[in-house]
Amino acid sequence: MKIFMSKQWQLLWQGKDPFAEAQALQGKIFRSKEGRRTLRFENEGRGYFLKLHEGIGWGEIFKNIFQLRLPVLGAANEYLACLRLKELGVDTMIPVAFGERGINPARRLSFLVTEELADTVSLEDYCKSWQESPPSVREKRAIIRKLAYISKTLHENGINHRDYYLCHFLRSDDGKPYQYTDPLYLIDLHRVQMRKATPRRWLVKDLAGLFYSAFDLPLTRRDLLCFISAYRRNWLRNDACELRSVIERAIALYRKDFGRNPPAVISDILSLDHYT
Repeated sequence: MKIFMSKQWQLLWQGKDPFAEAQALQGKIFRSKEGRRTLRFENEGRGYFLKLHEGIGWGEIFKNIFQLRLPVLGAANEYLACLRLKELGVDTMIPVAFGERGINPARRLSFLVTEELADTVSLEDYCKSWQESPPSVREKRAIIRKLAYISKTLHENGINHRDYYLCHFLRSDDGKPYQYTDPLYLIDLHRVQMRKATPRRWLVKDLAGLFYSAFDLPLTRRDLLCFISAYRRNWLRNDACELRSVIERAIALYRKDFGRNPPAVISDILSLDHYT
């Protein structure tokens, strides 16, 4: 059995079974499927999120394995990912309570409670207005460089996200233009993989997902080059094949979801002709 609780939650659940307390929490449910439930609740006027895992069963485990996917067996992976990202200086969720018990991976009980990132908005939602109300070049480049910095930090330290889209980045919803020094939180870490080195295929998957989710934004070729230079110096010169793979996969994802090519401007920016 593994248990972590901040001092506040040690006092709150003192003398109680933390697993029973976590299972009894009530709030607004955001997701409930495959033995996993995510809900928002409040305690003493502050918001929190609970991710409760009650076992996905052997059927789901084997299904993921046969599809060459790594099954999510509990909350431990996300908890450890939060700690690792904090070590690396990447803004993310703050855990206040975590628990895991059970040997059987199909029936393992675990939970993770994190502080709510209040008054924030996802980059996906924040950038939706850019077509009608373009941001300043300074703000756009600040966001691009911060995304590149986070990507670089993860991949150079053996971490890949597996759901690396703009919707999983949160910024303050204060109405002010984003500045590079402002926090940019990376969330939904339950599928994160951590190794000594990030395999090329997972690096490509992450970046392709990020590019795919930005296709409908009013970006320029200079914006793309800004990301490329901030992510890896001389990437274009030293490993054009890897960049080509990222672009090809991003375009394929877009075609699959929308049944058409990305917007003409973006297609031109990301044309493989630029990298041959």
